[in-house]
Amino acid sequence: MSNGNGAMVSVTILPNTSGAPQGKLADAEVIFGAGSGPFEGLRLLGFSVWERRDGGRNVTFPARSFTVSGERRSYALLRPVNGDNSAQNAIRECILDAYSRLEAAS
Repeated sequence: MSNGNGAMVSVTILPNTSGAPQGKLADAEVIFGAGSGPFEGLRLLGFSVWERRDGGRNVTFPARSFTVSGERRSYALLRPVNGDNSAQNAIRECILDAYSRLEAAS
């Protein structure tokens, strides 16, 4: 994963200029570049960067919401194959790194 030109995967950050909802800093999209097989030329939307109450940052992943017995639930669209949530850390760190670089450039 990289953020340079010609990278297999890059991240685009779209700052939240409206300030709503509160705490949402930006949206992010993952773009699949040359060498990424059948994903080449596609982008995955639905990531968001949020400010945590303790001052840290969090990334939420694409999800689809649905209702079961009147209860609202969500189904994660990007999930680890083996159930190990640490598999998501690489993309989470890549998005946070891209946001930090954008913030530093501003």
